Amino acid sequence: MKHIDIYTDGSCRYNPGPGGWGAVLVYKGIEKELCGGEANTTNNRMELTAVIKALQALKESCDITLTSDSKYVIDGIVNGWAESWRANNWRKSDRSQALNPDLWEILLDEIKKHQITYVWVKGHAGHPYNERCDKMAQNESSKYMDDTTNI
Repeated sequence: MKHIDIYTDGSCRYNPGPGGWGAVLVYKGIEKELCGGEANTTNNRMELTAVIKALQALKESCDITLTSDSKYVIDGIVNGWAESWRANNWRKSDRSQALNPDLWEILLDEIKKHQITYVWVKGHAGHPYNERCDKMAQNESSKYMDDTTNI
């Protein structure tokens, strides 16, 4: 099974507002960048989208080390929260509605295809790939800024 290192980050200005995401996939020293954005979104949606798009780019099941600065994504998976939310019709333990069920549904299906080790890193702390993904996400969110958006 191929081993892939995946690094992801999401960004949103004003939250909600213009957002972007970035991902770097590394296989045997070869790097592939993926990025995109949306005009009106949230930071957590961009964090989820980065991971989804990175996993969807893979053509076969892989052994993956996934590194993200998103506690929302990492804890949602590792602690089993997202699976519990899905099992409870997208309700959290306090019975409130879980956010982003559309993206969590896709992500939970994608992660089943792979063997994944999850690594959380502190954002904006100098991790080279995290900083690179953050820059890509910021650049993508900038594409949706206009003269009426406060900078």
